[in-house]
Amino acid sequence: MLFQIQSYLKFLWHSKNEHAVHSPFVFNLITKCFYDKKSKPQYAVLKEYRNSLLANKNTIEVTDFGAGSKVFKSNTRQINKIAKTAGISPKRAELLFRITNYFKPKNILEIGTSLGLATSALALGNPKAKITTLEGCSQTAKQAQLQLQNFNINNVESITTEFSSYLKTQKPKPKTHDLIYFDGNHSKSATLDYFELLLPTITNDSVWIFDDIHWSPDMEEAWEIIKKNPKVTVTIDTFQWGLIFFRQEQPKEHFVIRV
Repeated sequence: MLFQIQSYLKFLWHSKNEHAVHSPFVFNLITKCFYDKKSKPQYAVLKEYRNSLLANKNTIEVTDFGAGSKVFKSNTRQINKIAKTAGISPKRAELLFRITNYFKPKNILEIGTSLGLATSALALGNPKAKITTLEGCSQTAKQAQLQLQNFNINNVESITTEFSSYLKTQKPKPKTHDLIYFDGNHSKSATLDYFELLLPTITNDSVWIFDDIHWSPDMEEAWEIIKKNPKVTVTIDTFQWGLIFFRQEQPKEHFVIRV
């Protein structure tokens, strides 16, 4: 906790708003998407989705996996408690909706479904998108699938798998992903592993979002390595998220933005 507080203070010191941004691409993203304060009808759906989970006191067996499908934690938890602690916050869900709605990606990959709170934001952001979401725990994935069905969200394919294993099987003929949301394993080694495995799927307009880039010293190190990759041109640090872009027409720039 102390590390995160110190990191946040550093973030505040270095962060800017749209007035310090001279890139038209980033300026438009900030003003028309990040800072869009208009209410959206989809926000009510996201709230209802969350509230139904918070009201669900049923228990499920939660299993997390390490590298090579090795089980390292298994326990019984109430669904409402998972929703409180493991899901995306309401504010971030709305921002994820806006980002998806702004870029309108056709093919989306989510690494780490949990109960589908972020998944629903991605799906509502572009109902025409094809979304693939990966989850390591079969019971959690099943609950997310039921929840998405209850809300008539039908553009999501849910796959229960160990993340690295799945990505390695896709490597010979990688799909093109227009947007990837990384929220599956907040460790340096796993994050960099996913990053390298998915690089062959990028296009010039791909958008990648990494969750919890300041979660730990290891995650900050991973973020710095990602920023320096020659294929990455633009990065935006919003403290909780790190967004990266591969636009070759853009000069390499790094932004620290308050949202």
